[in-house]
Amino acid sequence: MPYSKTRSITILMADDDEDDRLLTQDALKESRVLNQLHCVEDGVELLQYLRREGKFIDKSIHPTPSLILLDLNMPRMDGRQALQQIKADAKLKSIPVVILTTSKQEEDMIKGYDLGAASYITKPVNFEDLVELMKAIGKYWVEFVELPNSENERLA
Repeated sequence: MPYSKTRSITILMADDDEDDRLLTQDALKESRVLNQLHCVEDGVELLQYLRREGKFIDKSIHPTPSLILLDLNMPRMDGRQALQQIKADAKLKSIPVVILTTSKQEEDMIKGYDLGAASYITKPVNFEDLVELMKAIGKYWVEFVELPNSENERLA
């Protein structure tokens, strides 16, 4: 029995590698997942975006994400530190965070889950596999998971 919802989610990607951000954007388009993708370059920008600080103050341009894709190894503030702050913040902790990283270290995986990550995924090495991953992420987070409909439900 086919199960399908036609809704769009806002995805916020935190990754310092511009090529990874562009490839993910292309993979999401290729996978035909309905979404908006916004990107930041490190944990500092991620928290500024989520807290509507600095250049991220306008919520019409920078909407609250339904899902965060988080790289672990970034300058200024890495993904581990950012995840810890997100999950410690009552207004942000309900946003699901999927760690999307090149690290295959078991200690990174354990720490990510301990800090509250919803999933831990190792980045694929080729574009075709990235497209398949984005299809799977889209199918799961758009079609199956129930997320709050508005930021008011999350940030009230």
